[in-house]
Amino acid sequence: MIVIEGISKIAFEEGTLSELELAIYQKKQNSPFMYRYDSVFTLLFELYMRTQIVESSSLLSKSGVYFADFKNTLCNQTYWTITDQGKFQLKSDVAPQDAIRDIFTNGTSYGFECSMAVVVVLYKAILESIDPRHFDILFSDLLLFNWHSNSNLRLIDRTIHEESVMGDVLYFENPEYDPMIPWGKGENVVMMGKGLFYGHGYGLGIATSKEVITVLNKHRIPGSTISAYLADRYVHPDFSYYALFQNTGRKKPLIAKIGEWIYVRNN
Repeated sequence: MIVIEGISKIAFEEGTLSELELAIYQKKQNSPFMYRYDSVFTLLFELYMRTQIVESSSLLSKSGVYFADFKNTLCNQTYWTITDQGKFQLKSDVAPQDAIRDIFTNGTSYGFECSMAVVVVLYKAILESIDPRHFDILFSDLLLFNWHSNSNLRLIDRTIHEESVMGDVLYFENPEYDPMIPWGKGENVVMMGKGLFYGHGYGLGIATSKEVITVLNKHRIPGSTISAYLADRYVHPDFSYYALFQNTGRKKPLIAKIGEWIYVRNN
């Protein structure tokens, strides 16, 4: 259930939400768990940014970026310096927004593994959701690796994957992976909707959970008996935090509170 300022009855005029935004809203509204928002605008920002995560995943899957382990990462050195650990450090004379966009426009100049791919997707979605000037300030010392190395990327952990919705980042665990193939340990994916996920590893692209598990199971130790599976833990950006920096140029809807209802319509 979604609750805004103590009100759970919310009516959106037809056309106020996109098809994907409406699907996300309906799943959260029909959930037995309570999702609290301080305003309609914060909810709308989350719905919009989630669509940007899905869109950025789709764009990265078509960008030509290669799959590579940390020892063999590639980047456009006009924008980035590769560290000894395979991390991408933003060059001091480069705007963060330009460096992120370059990955999507010059994908064949890049190669990285699945956790970095997810981080790239999240940064692109943030960039498309907030004022680009704020993006450059927030991420002036941008470092791309996995999310554990990105302290300026605010993420929230969740533990019940049945509650996940489009735009969440999930993980397929492979408990008996072959240690000679360390990237076979698992796969970070973005939930795309309609039973599909975006995974960069192994060149998966947009795939079903069955397809992800089938690929991971090919990289288990001989004689293994435990299949790869979708783990309970998942993460998503701190939408409420990034909503503070949203692009003021976006058109705001009209909102009316009448009795126990909140009504939202296009302006």
